[in-house]
Amino acid sequence: MNTMSIAAERTQVALKLDRVAAALLLGFVAALQVSIALADILLTAMLLSWVALRVRERARPSAPAFFIPLAVYAGLTLVSSLLSVDPTTSLIDSKQLVLLAIVPAVYDLARGPRAATVVDVIISVGAASAVFGIIQYGVLHYDNLGQRPQGALTHYMTYSGVLMLVIAAAAARLVFGSRDRVWPALIMPALVVALALTFTRNAWIGACVAVGVLLVLKDFRLSALLPVVVALLVVLAPEGLLSRLTSTFNAQDPANQDRFAMIEVGALMVRDHPLTGVGPNMVPEVYAQYRPDYAVNETNPHLHNVPLQIAAERGLPALAVWIWFMGAATLALFRLFKRSSARASSETHERVLASAALASVAAMLAAGLFEYNFGDSEFLMLFLVLITLPFAAARAEHAASSRG
Repeated sequence: MNTMSIAAERTQVALKLDRVAAALLLGFVAALQVSIALADILLTAMLLSWVALRVRERARPSAPAFFIPLAVYAGLTLVSSLLSVDPTTSLIDSKQLVLLAIVPAVYDLARGPRAATVVDVIISVGAASAVFGIIQYGVLHYDNLGQRPQGALTHYMTYSGVLMLVIAAAAARLVFGSRDRVWPALIMPALVVALALTFTRNAWIGACVAVGVLLVLKDFRLSALLPVVVALLVVLAPEGLLSRLTSTFNAQDPANQDRFAMIEVGALMVRDHPLTGVGPNMVPEVYAQYRPDYAVNETNPHLHNVPLQIAAERGLPALAVWIWFMGAATLALFRLFKRSSARASSETHERVLASAALASVAAMLAAGLFEYNFGDSEFLMLFLVLITLPFAAARAEHAASSRG
């Protein structure tokens, strides 16, 4: 076999690996809203295929610049785990750091037009998940705080968080897409209704902020529509949902009272462990030591606030790096959005993807003030996919042309 034949054979193998890994990526993002077990299996297969592809091509992985603070955050998490109250438990919990590999993998596999296909899958599966949640509420009596719609996922909080991100992606397509608006327009009511029926206030806030950001990016004057839409939803909401909404402003509400207790607990943890925190997954273990008398729950699995949870678990340096990551990602996405908006062609997918990612960041930050969504595996995986896709779409097409 001559040199040219060997080179051609290697190219064919690389092409097959690339196509397999890309197909597994689509399966993975679809499974995220269906089954965490299936999503984990497909993610593992995707990452293994991607690593094999990188080895075959003898190429180093690459990623957007925001991956640097993410990697530093991972390193500080491991340091916190080693110095934890219970290092073994914390190190086991830190296995979630493997999910950060999603960023370089998606950056490579979803390059160019593939990125838009990934979003199509996310939105389409989200629509089916929303319908399932509505059925759970209307038919299966998942219609109270004790039993809320959760779709095919294991918890209503995860379900609402994922729906929030899907709404951000669908709304971006609706606001900035010059074509293919019919599908997001058709499914948006189902997504909004399903999210409302989860009774999850942090996700409601996050979704409103996401839509508000999209309207401001489109035309600041459009932001005036948001209060009108919210008022309309309030008028049409069932009594149970309206009661849930108004409880947000009731300081005597037990859930709200416990949130104040968690803030105090988190501040005390940071005071005692400012550099490395108490350790990943250690908040429930030491919660009783800091619990004030007015707290409602004996313990809590986390502090229902992303910055506070990171500071308490991993220390103030880890929080600073996480803020670096969020700032770097937001700035880079905004630059990408402005660049794509300045182009003569309004058909670019980059603008839709960048706006969807910016809306997702805004939703995560807003909802994350009331829920530790950054620590939810399903939510984190979908979030990392959405904020990486714009950079993958913007990649030079030399990789695509070399693989076909």
